[in-house]
Amino acid sequence: MEASALSRDQVAAAIDSTLLAPEATRQQVADLIGEAEQLGCGAVCVSPSMLPVGSLFSSDATLRLATVCGFPSGKHASLVKATEARWAVEQGAHDINVMVDLAAAVAGDTSALISELMTIREAVPKPVVLSVIVESAVLGEQQLRTAVRTCAQVGADYVKTSTGFHPAGGATVEAVRIMADELRSMGVLAPFGVDDQSRQAAGLVGIKASGGIRDWDPAVAMIAAGATRLGVSHAGAIVPREA
Repeated sequence: MEASALSRDQVAAAIDSTLLAPEATRQQVADLIGEAEQLGCGAVCVSPSMLPVGSLFSSDATLRLATVCGFPSGKHASLVKATEARWAVEQGAHDINVMVDLAAAVAGDTSALISELMTIREAVPKPVVLSVIVESAVLGEQQLRTAVRTCAQVGADYVKTSTGFHPAGGATVEAVRIMADELRSMGVLAPFGVDDQSRQAAGLVGIKASGGIRDWDPAVAMIAAGATRLGVSHAGAIVPREA
């Protein structure tokens, strides 16, 4: 997708407006949801302890609700992650963002990754959206490619760059390009702008870029590199309210 061709509304619709700070309050979550609706964001992502939040949505809201599990370290037992994911869906979440066991990704241990991710995918089968965070800033190119390929093979809907909490950093354009290239080589890279129902029906995998995206230029650069969704903490700085 050419950056110059992107409209404000297209970028807004690709945004997961995110509030995962440990000190976040329910009022801040309500404010996040209200702002995301006004901005035309595609989704909001909040901590599981904030669920349920259905009462905070407008009656005609089209926002999707995302949450996290095994977050942010990923060092949780697979069954704990799976239970957390299933519980979140029962509380109204449509999109589960799970942090993998990063040690397995660093080691290129595909057996461990497959075992963990299959356990979680079985707990929250489609049409629930499963987004797998791989902490791309920690991984070398081959490690990243292996992690992306494994996520796609176990039925992940999105591969996500970062938690935004790791000291190594967040999303980079180069990481997104590598992720897109690997998915493209498998024939499963989702194009920008395809809704989740259509994407799942076609067996395609999207890319979520998250961590450190704070204004328009980095946001559209990520999309141009292959990202189909953006996890951001300050959506209003990227797509301000229209006058």
